[in-house]
Amino acid sequence: MAYWLFKEEPEHYSFADLVRDGQTTWDGVSNPLAVKHLSQVRRGDRILFYHTGNEKAVVGIMQAVSDAYLGPGESKLYVVDVKPIEKLPRPVTLAEIKAHPECASWELVRLPRLSVMPVPKTIWNLILKLADKLD
Repeated sequence: MAYWLFKEEPEHYSFADLVRDGQTTWDGVSNPLAVKHLSQVRRGDRILFYHTGNEKAVVGIMQAVSDAYLGPGESKLYVVDVKPIEKLPRPVTLAEIKAHPECASWELVRLPRLSVMPVPKTIWNLILKLADKLD
């Protein structure tokens, strides 16, 4: 199982919308590096849901319910089906993440416009700890 972070504007599609819908197809990713990352997502992978815009925080956990596949009518753009796992006990802000030196080389900090990125297991655990999910 791999770990990922997907970003979305909460005004466009929020974690609450995903919970309401029960499942969605994650699409609209066009940045070449983000597309490359999205193409590597496999069924069962865990994904942090990050609200962009004014919020800038990890707010929930999703799971990939399909491998990445080419979107309809698109020859190069991948999509993946996801479902919500849980809302985090509290959001973890970008400022909190940046305060940890071990996150300095992570794409979320280095490439702030990237919408899909891998999450190293150590950073995944740190975020869950910051969210009051792990001791």
